[in-house]
Amino acid sequence: MKKFDFKNIRFGKVDVNDLNDRTLLLNLYITQLLTLIIGIIIIFFQSNHNFISMFTIQGGWKIPIWGTLFAIAVLGIDMLISRWVPKEVSDDGGINEMIFGRRPIWHIALISFIVAICEEVLFRGAIQHAWGPYWTSILFAAIHIRYLQHWLMTGMVFSISYGLGWIYLQTGSLWTPIIAHFIIDFVMGCILRYGKEEEEQST
Repeated sequence: MKKFDFKNIRFGKVDVNDLNDRTLLLNLYITQLLTLIIGIIIIFFQSNHNFISMFTIQGGWKIPIWGTLFAIAVLGIDMLISRWVPKEVSDDGGINEMIFGRRPIWHIALISFIVAICEEVLFRGAIQHAWGPYWTSILFAAIHIRYLQHWLMTGMVFSISYGLGWIYLQTGSLWTPIIAHFIIDFVMGCILRYGKEEEEQST
């Protein structure tokens, strides 16, 4: 039987310019699926925690109102940062531009919804139940490794995560941070998509 040589495995930094669109999307969807599965498994083994009960809508209109107001606040702060802070500070290596840059609006909405559901189930639904919003936000900021080279963006990601955890606690429904997360990603995705289009037309 032929032995597999683990010495032939090489790890290195991936250049986003080397990724084609299909590979990028495949990687995105697989990563989100794994995120969702891990979140569900963690919730399953947590005591006094029910997956279905997290998606309660008993809060009524309070759920979309909290989610929307939080998203508006985040987007407003992000606009101020992008206006007054050098572009390189918020640079993520071009990943977001590759994901959203040439997508039709329905696909931007789909990606934003999938990411919002999967990440909120894991971070707010599963991890926050065990660790609380502070340490969950530390982990959330840490996995967004592309922002770690700039303290301002790391702080922004941490603050957004902590805010998502806080509005979840206020309403008791995971739909609240999901709505906020979706709006933030969708609007930023549209800005990347159509803002770039306007720049190309003006040049």
